[in-house]
Amino acid sequence: MSVLLETSAGDITIDLLVKDAPKCCENFVKLCKIKYYNYSPIYNVQPNFSFQTGDPIGPESKDSDGGSSIWGLPNGATKRASKPEQMAFKPEFAKKRKHAERGTVSMATTVSKTNPDDRYASSQFVITLGDNIEQLDGKAAIFGEVAEGFDALEKINTAFVDSSGRPLQDIRILHTIVLDDPYDDPPGVTEPPLSPVPSAEQRATVRIAHDEVLEEQTDEEQMERLRREREARAQALTLELIGDLPFADVTPPEQILFVCKLNPVTRDEDLELIFSRFGKILSCEVIRDKKTGDSLQYAFIEFATKEDCERAYFKMQGVLIDDHRIHVDFSQSVSKLSSEWRSSTNSKTARSKGGFGGFDSLEKRRQYRGAEGGKDRDDDYDYVFDKERRRAEPGGRDSGAVQDRERGGDKPKQRSRSRSPKRRDRHERSDGDRRHRSRDRYRDDRDRARR
Repeated sequence: MSVLLETSAGDITIDLLVKDAPKCCENFVKLCKIKYYNYSPIYNVQPNFSFQTGDPIGPESKDSDGGSSIWGLPNGATKRASKPEQMAFKPEFAKKRKHAERGTVSMATTVSKTNPDDRYASSQFVITLGDNIEQLDGKAAIFGEVAEGFDALEKINTAFVDSSGRPLQDIRILHTIVLDDPYDDPPGVTEPPLSPVPSAEQRATVRIAHDEVLEEQTDEEQMERLRREREARAQALTLELIGDLPFADVTPPEQILFVCKLNPVTRDEDLELIFSRFGKILSCEVIRDKKTGDSLQYAFIEFATKEDCERAYFKMQGVLIDDHRIHVDFSQSVSKLSSEWRSSTNSKTARSKGGFGGFDSLEKRRQYRGAEGGKDRDDDYDYVFDKERRRAEPGGRDSGAVQDRERGGDKPKQRSRSRSPKRRDRHERSDGDRRHRSRDRYRDDRDRARR
């Protein structure tokens, strides 16, 4: 017994395992017979693992009820069950059947709310996209296998999907054909004469229609323009990061003209005189070589207003100046603008934070000690001493003298290095004491001899 699924990715033929899962096969065949799966989306695509379908409206829609089994008597057109209490059924789990091969078809199940050991299914089913998918064993009830249509499975497997596994361009079951049906129809089931049109709920879930043709960019000029725009944006972002531009989307000034193809003898004064008839000119500069000073034959002219600049652009294009026919265009350079921004930013930063160039972590290079802009000597290790500075430091050798001088006193008295008596005076005092003691001894001996 087989069923043919016509999908937007290709036809898929499924052989049903009637002996191993008769109830699942009956449910699947009858749902296909009443066209319940028509226009059902394919969702939960996990590359090289599996994909899921069978919810006719889609799990992301608020109008979805998750699908119904054939015993809930769903309507093929409205997709609504007539007996909601019988929307789910208990499927068979064949122990010998495993999700070992690609293309294994099984009913998606959910745990019973009353008994955690029981699992129930309705209309949703899973088809594996890889081999040995052991995670689905015991959770999805196998009832069939793909016989033909592996190219369609590969298209689904390689489709672009979002974070939830839904294809960016819809992949849907367009039609179902039952090739062999050995089951009797349950009471109340009627086969529609024609395939029903998609319901309003189904059409509301369309993101990019399956039959919508996505135009590829084949125009070489347009592709080249897009490539240049991306490259320009990337370069502008790089210049912003290194500080050459105030921001990446900076636009050139609208009141500056670019003039080229000038005669090398044309001077700034000549251009300013010629263009001044259109309005006030703020600056006119012929660009010259830095080393030789020769003209590079192009210039920038800045007007006071945008209107004057536009009037000069329309009137001066192709005018002959010094035997050269010039070319005039609006300036696309932001060099002057970025230079002014960088200078003003650095000056403001320098005034508020100090440092060099507006960065407080940098200092100007110094060649000699004490150069302007250097660090205070107190911030260093003080290996190089200044005598005047050391005298003025508290506790220094001449700190007292300096303090007396600052108070306006007389010249301070020089203090000795040590308060102990000089070594020479001590020696001289010791020798005198020895002479006095020797003289007293001599006198005592002389007095005793006379007696």
